[in-house]
Amino acid sequence: MDPVNARWFAPQEAAPDTAARLFCLPHAGAGASAYRGWQAMVGPDVEVVPVQLPGRESRFAEPLVTSASAIAQGLAEPLAERAAGKPFALFGHSMGALLAYELTHELVLAGCPPVHLVVSGCTAPHLPSLTGDEVVHRLPNAQLVQHIEALEGTAGEVLDQPELLELLLPVVRADYELCETYQFVDRLPLPVPVTALRGTEDPDTPGPKLRAWDELTTAPFQAIAFSGGHFYLKAHLDGVTEIARAAALRSTREEGASRDGET
Repeated sequence: MDPVNARWFAPQEAAPDTAARLFCLPHAGAGASAYRGWQAMVGPDVEVVPVQLPGRESRFAEPLVTSASAIAQGLAEPLAERAAGKPFALFGHSMGALLAYELTHELVLAGCPPVHLVVSGCTAPHLPSLTGDEVVHRLPNAQLVQHIEALEGTAGEVLDQPELLELLLPVVRADYELCETYQFVDRLPLPVPVTALRGTEDPDTPGPKLRAWDELTTAPFQAIAFSGGHFYLKAHLDGVTEIARAAALRSTREEGASRDGET
């Protein structure tokens, strides 16, 4: 693979014998390492390919990007090359779900659509706002740290170390800017099945706002709720990875004709 394109993915050897691939996009403030351990849970028939965004981990020296469409446009060609003709699904949590949605549109235009889109912890992007009244990316550092703590998605030892916080906060701030300045573009619904996941105690992703993803696809849709807050998937990783694995192995031709509500 071209080295410039390869930088978009966690360093690993491709697995040409797998039946499908699962590309995973990280939440705000995270990198490809957020999906460390997923391969062991998903199993050998689906290759888990974590996406590495600019400005973090192995791409730390690159500028952060605060536009979802710019990331999607830059990632579409490398992802199609990395897919190497295999069926593939996209998974994204929170900001990663928004990126996965934009990326799916780019891949459809390129004639290389995923077989399934799995979005987690993210309200449907065509709704008026992805966030509450608070503009998180403009918060002072101390309040931004409090916001991160409340989400319970970042290890406490990271927040307790000034050196690590100095590295983390610019990434978090840029990612929240991406989400909070996102402008939805009215396009044809996706011809791709969508599964939407949420935590029942996540105030930013109530059931109706999650189920509204149904309006963005003409293919089968399902909404699934797990107990927990915004990072519910930490306690339900076995269930989440099983859903993602099944999505990657399921072609659009194998999808049922029904469109389900939340389960």
